[in-house]
Amino acid sequence: MNVDWSALGEVAAVSTGVTVGVVVVFALGVLGLARVESAREGSNTETLGFAQAGLCFLACAAVVAYGIYLIVPQFH
Repeated sequence: MNVDWSALGEVAAVSTGVTVGVVVVFALGVLGLARVESAREGSNTETLGFAQAGLCFLACAAVVAYGIYLIVPQFH
């Protein structure tokens, strides 16, 4: 049995990078929600916080949906 170590290392590096990226984007979404909570009424920060949170959570959901698409063979 031969193991292609370079391919295994590439898969490990890409999966680690994507995982860290999704966690950072999710954290930015939580930061956007925190801005909404701390914003004063009538402030522009509230709208920006909702936009930031929505985009970040949408990006995370897209990555999860793509991962499920790759895993489930009936979707191909």
